[in-house]
Amino acid sequence: MDTLTSLYTLLYRKRPSQIAGYATHAMEIQARQLREITRMLARTEYGRKHGITDRIGYSTYAERLPIVMYEDLAPYVERMLAGEQRVLCGERTEWFAKSSGTTNAKSKYIPVPPTHLSRCHFRGGKDVLSLFVRNNPETKVLSHKSFALSGSLSKGSYGRFIKAGDLSAVLVSKFPVWARSLRVPSIEVALLEEWEEKLDRTSDALVRADIATLSGVPSWMLVIVKEAMRKAGAKTAKELWPDLEVFFHGGIAFDPYRDEYRRVLGEGVKYMETYNASEGFFGIQDDPSDSSMLLMLDYGVYYEFIPMDVFDESDLTNAIPLHKVSQGINYAMVISTLGGLYRYIIGDTVRFTSTAPYKFVITGRTKSFINAFGEELMVANADKALDHAAKESGARLREYSAGPVFLTEEGKGYHHWVVEFEEEPKDIARFASLLDEGLKALNSDYEAKRYKDISLRPPLVTVVREGTFFGWMKEHGKLGGQHKVPRLSKDDSIIRRLIELSDGQK
Repeated sequence: MDTLTSLYTLLYRKRPSQIAGYATHAMEIQARQLREITRMLARTEYGRKHGITDRIGYSTYAERLPIVMYEDLAPYVERMLAGEQRVLCGERTEWFAKSSGTTNAKSKYIPVPPTHLSRCHFRGGKDVLSLFVRNNPETKVLSHKSFALSGSLSKGSYGRFIKAGDLSAVLVSKFPVWARSLRVPSIEVALLEEWEEKLDRTSDALVRADIATLSGVPSWMLVIVKEAMRKAGAKTAKELWPDLEVFFHGGIAFDPYRDEYRRVLGEGVKYMETYNASEGFFGIQDDPSDSSMLLMLDYGVYYEFIPMDVFDESDLTNAIPLHKVSQGINYAMVISTLGGLYRYIIGDTVRFTSTAPYKFVITGRTKSFINAFGEELMVANADKALDHAAKESGARLREYSAGPVFLTEEGKGYHHWVVEFEEEPKDIARFASLLDEGLKALNSDYEAKRYKDISLRPPLVTVVREGTFFGWMKEHGKLGGQHKVPRLSKDDSIIRRLIELSDGQK
């Protein structure tokens, strides 16, 4: 272990044992988080409106506060963006994470007050490194540079002192000087707004750097790493950066990209998943032999969950606290934070694989699934079935999206999949059949609807040209950062537009 890593381990030597305590003290830890949150909430207009004091317990908290979505909080956030204080947050708030849009607005603005920034986002980053060092005691990651793909700050019309941007840009802007010194590229380049310029200047900087860690969304990281390799004439990232040790990834499921990353990065690189959203840092893959993530319990976040089989946006009354969840059930996650979100539906769905400690996998989005014919197809099913089809057919995927098509005359329908490949299968019909087989094996509801084509016909797979998904993202102003094309949709409008772009239609 190098000197810097040894110093880091010394500074945070107690942290791994504290995290280990999650397994036996989860209820106690979560109760402490709720007390902190209610103390902060009691100082706000939102808290006073709902009769919140700093001494209430969970049952009163859940009784007085409704479960909300972003649209419910938007009027409060708009006032905060204009400069009003103590509306949702109990402390002065000047920074906001700008996230992908809702149905009613182009973007969401999530408050990032100082306590939430340090207790949640920054603590999460420190814990990722602490757990990686614990699992890899001979690591030398702090002796080399790191590259974390970041977005940009926004130039919107906000109140005095108010700033907003992608979460990654907010974090970069608030990093201490010592942390900035370990990063590539410069802050100026990292925060560039125009994607093509950022790609060019970032890849130039990466060619000249000695990189040990990569952090970011798999889809966009792949673009930048490949561009740096192209400029350097390297066959793998490991050839370009011999000291490359690990890729910390999150934002989208990694399974569709895993084989391509192994090919591009080269042998010996480790992978570690994190769950860091605009709303907070929630999970870390603490065990390299287990793909599930540990739910982080002491980040100033209180967790509740709604079983997806009773999830109804018009009647959000079925939330349960963490200690009542069961393994193997899909839940919509509800969070309360020190960042001004209270009983807030983040939009992700999870399934617990363990309850001592609480470990989970992300299964999809509350708004990103297909249930047009009662098949209840989640993103996790799609990722695994596509991975199966790709491996069996010798293909390599780059991007995909799917939506239902209704055949009104027959009273049936099918799923239309649009796929952009790194390497296409020789037989696309066989690929579609393998995808169908994989979905049947993973999802009994899908299998039942496919039985003798009773209500669901075989899937249709359309191959689109390279750059199609990039074109869709550019068209929607979503290049870089944590942006992505929706994997599964409730209709085929995105599918039709992707095909139009592939065919060269404007």
